[in-house]
Amino acid sequence: MLDERARRLLKTLIERYIADGLPVGSRALSRFSGLDLSAATVRNVMADLEDNGLIASPHTSAGRVPTSRGYRFFVDSLLTVEPLEKEKIDAIEGQLLLSQPRQLISNASLLLSGLSRFAGIVMTPRRRVPKIRQIEFVSLSEKRILLILVTSDGDVQNRLLFPGRSYTPSELVTATNYLNQHFIGGDFEHIRSRVQEEVQRLRGDLQSLMAAALAAGDEAMKGSDERYIISGERNLLEVEEFSSNMKRLRELFDLFEQRTSLMQLLDLSHRADGVQIFIGGESGLAPLDECSVVTAPYEVDGQVVGSVGVIGPTRMAYERVIPIVDITAKLLSSALSYQANS
Repeated sequence: MLDERARRLLKTLIERYIADGLPVGSRALSRFSGLDLSAATVRNVMADLEDNGLIASPHTSAGRVPTSRGYRFFVDSLLTVEPLEKEKIDAIEGQLLLSQPRQLISNASLLLSGLSRFAGIVMTPRRRVPKIRQIEFVSLSEKRILLILVTSDGDVQNRLLFPGRSYTPSELVTATNYLNQHFIGGDFEHIRSRVQEEVQRLRGDLQSLMAAALAAGDEAMKGSDERYIISGERNLLEVEEFSSNMKRLRELFDLFEQRTSLMQLLDLSHRADGVQIFIGGESGLAPLDECSVVTAPYEVDGQVVGSVGVIGPTRMAYERVIPIVDITAKLLSSALSYQANS
């Protein structure tokens, strides 16, 4: 437990460090805290805060910096979060009015990144296997064909095919009509198994085209099921704490590529009630030891289906990032629920 004086000084120290990125000395604390305290008294309180593991003294400075434990105390007990201005809320809402769920989620990730100036991340809903609504072959050149797959949830997947021979427009129309006549309304697993059974009964000149379409369609359906979308990773290159430590930066980008470990963290926030904050080592992931992750779950028709978040340094403006994540989760919930019922 900290008395009011210690709380005030800790809050001031963390706010100054977040603003300037420089260790905070007793003189600065005395000036900015608004407390009428001598420098000696401030130094004594700082020593107590350091003993409690809330601040630390870098070797190169007489000032102090917050520890992860200090940030945690600050977020839980000292932080006052101001609601976002109506103009910003309207701007976010305006970017979340598209009809396709995939585009909504991608836009949410971009918004989180742009507003926070860090990395924005959105865990996508666990997808139901989509139904195929339309299949089309389009000739691009003598031996290049574009396969277009349109799914029931509005996704459009395009894949280039390079068959072993050229096909006439009438042959492509025949193949398109065959697939649309026999397989529309089924999921891709269903289409693949049936076409594989029937491909031997097709004319030989269509067998290779169908086989190529199956392989490309399978890849397209798998590729559309990313478990999260991340935007603005390059923003982290501008963060001083990371740009001066290339080893840590590489580990962080490796984490983004591997996805599995980060998914486990997002799964935790998926099950949380409201905004959740992982500071430093609380994430359990070594590459995030100097990061904070602010997350919030989002819903479709009252059921939690994913989470949104911001990944940045522990020295982030929490009072600004928390409402950005919170309102983005709520507006994404509204947009997806509206789309699902329209």
